[in-house]
Amino acid sequence: MYLGLDLGTSGVKALLIDDSQRVVGSASGAMDVSRPHPGWSEQDPAHWIRATEEAIAGLKASHPKELAAVKGIGLSGHMHGATLLDDQDKVLRPCILWNDTRSAAQAAKLDADPQFRALTGNIVFPGFTAPKLVWVAENEPDIFAKVRWVLLPKDYLRLWLTGEHISEMSDSAGTSWLDTGKRAWSDILLSATGLERRQMPDLVEGTEQGGTLKGDLAAKWNMNANVVVAGGAGDNAASACGMGTVGEGHAFVSLGTSGVLFAANFSYLPNPESAVHAFCHALPNTWHQMGVILSATDALNWHSGVTGKSAADLTTELGDTLKAPSGVSFLPYLSGERTPHNDAAIRGVFAGLGHESSRVVLTQAVLEGVSFALRDSLEALKAAGTSLSRVTAIGGGSRSRYWLKSIATALDLPVDVPADGDFGAAFGAARLGLVAATKADPLKVFTAPATAETVQPDASLRGAYEDAYQRYRRLYPAIKSAAI
Repeated sequence: MYLGLDLGTSGVKALLIDDSQRVVGSASGAMDVSRPHPGWSEQDPAHWIRATEEAIAGLKASHPKELAAVKGIGLSGHMHGATLLDDQDKVLRPCILWNDTRSAAQAAKLDADPQFRALTGNIVFPGFTAPKLVWVAENEPDIFAKVRWVLLPKDYLRLWLTGEHISEMSDSAGTSWLDTGKRAWSDILLSATGLERRQMPDLVEGTEQGGTLKGDLAAKWNMNANVVVAGGAGDNAASACGMGTVGEGHAFVSLGTSGVLFAANFSYLPNPESAVHAFCHALPNTWHQMGVILSATDALNWHSGVTGKSAADLTTELGDTLKAPSGVSFLPYLSGERTPHNDAAIRGVFAGLGHESSRVVLTQAVLEGVSFALRDSLEALKAAGTSLSRVTAIGGGSRSRYWLKSIATALDLPVDVPADGDFGAAFGAARLGLVAATKADPLKVFTAPATAETVQPDASLRGAYEDAYQRYRRLYPAIKSAAI
């Protein structure tokens, strides 16, 4: 058996798979996010341990024999968090999470230093780890002076599991301290934030061993000695391992609260000017690019709240037959936008409204707006040298047939819909545990799920969609200048 542990901001999921990668069981433990000030987002790392113990206790109660047969553990977790420890491994302050925006000024200052984009391949976003440490140095100098270790959230779990200070490439690429092309910490970037390499964990690949389970925990969970803990992955890279998105040109589109267009690469292809993330993948000599939009299903949920109709009812009103764009455009920038604009201040807009603009027309425009935002990410990936021939759709929004047809036509790519199953980050983490424990070929383990169906672009609407996309593209400069 192999155990995947996925640390999310709302809970920890533990998932067991067997040698044939069949999901045997899962359990979870819950936790909350603390927001002591506007724009702040923190968690006590002790809560991660408690939630993990709850999840594993659930598996021990429901699948004791299977849990006892675990040979490998894989880790996944939310990225960018700053977990600060002293020389006794004591937590110095609550972890500053990925969606904390307090360090916007520090991020802008670091991003103005050309070495950061040159070495990391990415913009220094406020959510990344490095600017958070600069904020701590400026606002909590007594704490900063005591920092012996900076760990990412899942790697604090690893410390508890193994006693080792270790991270891996995919998660570390989101810190703004990694030379992403060389897959190594950059002394130049660490020095620019007042830190040294000795304060960073050792690095392994996600598929490699990153410690072994401590004896007391193995005994507590009735496991054998020498259980291997894999390097693991950041949450999106772990999801990609679960989806089999690991080969050159393989890609998925995720329609969750936010939207992600994720593409795997066998070469390092940064394009920071377009706000595309270029990170290491969880496999050796593999990278990935990611376009991120901040409001995907969030945009439809906002529209649902305004109209008083459920998201499901709104999409049902559209039917299954894709319609030509009406002339009403929607920009889904309800909380700013990441790719391609890197604009936290911009906000959304409807344009082209008329007396004839019914609720159905507005719903159609919302779905098209998200589709066109994903097209922006596709164009950014193309500009960075990545060519895609198809994508796989995951996330709650992918349940809408109309939305899938809109995305396929906006991207002009076939969209594969996977058969039912659990292919998320916990499953990808379990796969990483399997590879690390057995030395299996990752490309043979990280296979794609069966495709239930493929949604093709509507060739008859290709021209109308292209015209609507160009209209959508012209709106951002107009509303940006109006906002200024």
